[in-house]
Amino acid sequence: MQLVIIDYGAGNVQSVQNAFARLGLESIVTADRNIIGAADKVVFPGVGHAKSAMEQIHKLELADTIRTLKQPVLGICLGMQLMCSWSEEGGVEGLGIFDAKVLRFPNELKVPQVGWNRVQQVSDAYGSFDKEHFYFVHSYYVPVNEATVMQCEYGLPFSAGMRKDNFTAMQFHPEKSGVAGERLLKQFLNN
Repeated sequence: MQLVIIDYGAGNVQSVQNAFARLGLESIVTADRNIIGAADKVVFPGVGHAKSAMEQIHKLELADTIRTLKQPVLGICLGMQLMCSWSEEGGVEGLGIFDAKVLRFPNELKVPQVGWNRVQQVSDAYGSFDKEHFYFVHSYYVPVNEATVMQCEYGLPFSAGMRKDNFTAMQFHPEKSGVAGERLLKQFLNN
């Protein structure tokens, strides 16, 4: 199996690669559109600012490549947010894979929201992770919507995981979420 991690200069690529290595799977880290398109599985990670990340994606001419992938794709953290239609972080258009907006947590909440949160499964479209704890670090969130498969609460309910067609995305970091995160990554590899 060829696993590709998209490298567009946004953050947690090495920790994601290390997590898959712990599962015994080597991965390719690249921004090469041909390699990404030919992969069996694609991971779209990210940590950082939405506007600068989208600028980099456009500079590398990756937007259409990502949007049109047909193989299983896993978005992580900023990767999930960039899969949405628009982000309040920089007022930037996203890839539009998910018809959802990314909003900043209300001012009365401390941001970034950092730590372990319990998710609630709202759909069985992506396994069974009800009441599992995952590690979150984010100041922006995606409201619960028709693509939501897991939700969480931090002052208000938000999407912890979404799924549409071959695209699955998680707001949390499975690569930093211990046993539950490892199980989620294994499920991605096995589906």
